[in-house]
Amino acid sequence: MSRPFPLEGAVSVVTGASSGLGRRFARDLAAAGAVVVGVARRRELLDELAGELSALSAGSSTQVCDVADTDAFTALLADVEAAHGRVDLLVNNAGVGETRQEEGLEKYRRIMDTNYFAAVAGTLAVLPGMRQRRRGVVVNVSSDSGRAPGPGETAYGPSKAALSAFTESMAMQLDKSGVQLHVLYPGWVPTAMGSGAVAEGMPMPPRVVRRSEQQVSRLLLSRLGGRRIDIDAAQVARLAPVARALFPALYRRGVRAAAG
Repeated sequence: MSRPFPLEGAVSVVTGASSGLGRRFARDLAAAGAVVVGVARRRELLDELAGELSALSAGSSTQVCDVADTDAFTALLADVEAAHGRVDLLVNNAGVGETRQEEGLEKYRRIMDTNYFAAVAGTLAVLPGMRQRRRGVVVNVSSDSGRAPGPGETAYGPSKAALSAFTESMAMQLDKSGVQLHVLYPGWVPTAMGSGAVAEGMPMPPRVVRRSEQQVSRLLLSRLGGRRIDIDAAQVARLAPVARALFPALYRRGVRAAAG
């Protein structure tokens, strides 16, 4: 497969790699020849992944880190650069959701720390080297909840909206630098987070926006380094912000009805 961004030997860091989309991204990148460093909080799951990655791509490994601790995360990225000489690809996939039991400002801080500030810190940490080499890709995994928020995601949706805005603005700022930023909208995927949200009472998304881990990963790997900033796994979801802008009252009635 011909890709805009060659993956053979590319030093790639994937956060949230212990499960779900992050694990799939890490495995598929390693299978494509990238040297992958999988990052997550859960050591026992990372230990399982480490063997898989090293079998697929020599030099691949895992590191335990809570990316919400931005000092620890940026130090880890510096260590990867020191060990491998560079970071060619950073996939900021780690994310957390919210539960109905949480209340107060602390919920919003917790979610912003992981979903927004960690990705911003990671992006800013790898950009100097990428700009110097005039080569590199950063992928920030967002959500359609950030483009078309609904009830029950008052912390999660805004964190993803902020991440999308940061990514798009930075991508335009870096135009012609040799560094490409992407914001990935994966649709609804039956990961632990996605299924957990449905269990918490979120309506099951319509079939047209549901995607598998394999579908999203295949799309991402094929689009890395391309000129388009947005990578949409479910393109129909792009219509929601349009409907919200053109027909706000009708849009909100529909969202409320869907939420029950």
